[in-house]
Amino acid sequence: MSRSKASKNSYMPTDSLIGRGTEVEGALSCEANVRVEGKFNGVIESRACVTIGEHAEARSDISAREVIIAGKVYGDVQADGKLTITSTGQMFGDVLAASSLVIAEGGILNGSSKMEPKKNEQPDAAPAADVHFFETEAG
Repeated sequence: MSRSKASKNSYMPTDSLIGRGTEVEGALSCEANVRVEGKFNGVIESRACVTIGEHAEARSDISAREVIIAGKVYGDVQADGKLTITSTGQMFGDVLAASSLVIAEGGILNGSSKMEPKKNEQPDAAPAADVHFFETEAG
């Protein structure tokens, strides 16, 4: 392997895994994908994708580019891109931001969600409609 390839690879982020049977408490901040299969209690921040596995439990506020929930999340989620709650996923908290929200049949969202268009997208301005009200003779 040449030096240039080795130096390029040394700066590539590594995906992180919290395996089944593992319990972690604290704050996690990373550049790469994160997959939780065990239990996590704290804050999770990633510039990539955060996946909460089917048997996982996260008592966490999560902020990431994309979030996939297949297990249980107790906390608020902010996704720059898509938030997906799978058929086995359960979220108890608020969706603070997401450009798209997908909840599969069987998935649970117990909280509120707020979605706004991206800054470069403006909602279509609806033309003003002429509305006429008529009085009935009956009343």
